[in-house]
Amino acid sequence: MAQTKTAQASDDFDSAPTRLYSLDALRGFDMFWIMGAEEIFHGMAEAMHGQSAFWNVLSLQFTHPDWNGFHAYDMIFPLFLFMAGVSTPFSVGRELEKGKSRGQLVWRVVKRGLILVLLGLVANNGLKIQPIADIRFPSVLGRIGIAYMLANIIFLYAKELWQMIWFWVFIIGYYLLLKFTSAPGFHPGDLTPQGNFASYVDRTILPGHLYVPYPGTKINMHDPEGLFSTIPAISTGLLGILAGSLLKRKDTTQKTKALRMVMFGVVFIILALIWNLDFPINKNLWSSSFVLLVGGISLLLMSLFYYVIDVLGYKKWAFFFKVVGMNSILIYLSGHFIKWGYTNTGFFQWLGQLVGDPYNVVVMAITFVLVKWLFLYYLYEKKTFLRV
Repeated sequence: MAQTKTAQASDDFDSAPTRLYSLDALRGFDMFWIMGAEEIFHGMAEAMHGQSAFWNVLSLQFTHPDWNGFHAYDMIFPLFLFMAGVSTPFSVGRELEKGKSRGQLVWRVVKRGLILVLLGLVANNGLKIQPIADIRFPSVLGRIGIAYMLANIIFLYAKELWQMIWFWVFIIGYYLLLKFTSAPGFHPGDLTPQGNFASYVDRTILPGHLYVPYPGTKINMHDPEGLFSTIPAISTGLLGILAGSLLKRKDTTQKTKALRMVMFGVVFIILALIWNLDFPINKNLWSSSFVLLVGGISLLLMSLFYYVIDVLGYKKWAFFFKVVGMNSILIYLSGHFIKWGYTNTGFFQWLGQLVGDPYNVVVMAITFVLVKWLFLYYLYEKKTFLRV
């Protein structure tokens, strides 16, 4: 693919950019995988009738482990939260520099956090009247809203050193809580779905129902977006804020910024693998080792996109992802209100029929993503974006 390179001296000091092209592109890259792109890999494995080890492994990576462990698909959620943090110094921080009071900005981030919580409720339950017992309150957007809100309040009132300290306080404190406590009737440090303290707290205080029932029952057991496990997720947001502050600095060269993110990313991944020996990497619990692992990978991805796009100036290839990243919340929610499968079949069923079995599944997965992207591209051209 032809690429264009903007004229930019990569060793120059930044002049405090107001928006990072690389951040929008990485956000779009992240959302691309839950627009339906993962079905391409599942479709290829299906087309091979499970006989291809290569496609089976790739397909498995686009699923979540049942409990402990890590697959590539586990990156999507924490990477989005990390990027919400990266944007903070460029949005909230800039407003602070312009003279807005901390009180005004706290209200702004609280309002945004609450809107995300409400959107999460809509995504989970739809717009209908139902008993509280049937409502699932925890959600992906709800966790992002709460963690974003608290991380931003820390950003507004704490200097960078204290932001780093709070990052470690949350994940170490969470580790100690789960290590020395448990649900009643289980030994301290039990990390099973039934026995861990985080899930027990959620079962005790959250109204409605949780996501995971006990096997063979309708009794709530665990929720991967539960309230208690949002504590370490605040650290994910804080890490993004610290990365954003680094990227916004005027006294550091762009190459140095990219290199520092790589260095810290590698260190975090190594620490995560060590911590995994005692506190398993677990997205369901958002374990402290999981925070370090996904934080390290997020730093590496942010460094790569930043270096290629904003430092070297190669932007044309990333436009596809930028279109998605500029309306990320909208495309996440759209599946609850738009029958994308119906639209895709209406426009491209003929193509699937021409291709025939077994690859028609793959082709229809590709066109499914294409239909969504064309919708987002139309909105992009009309400069229509959902802002929260």
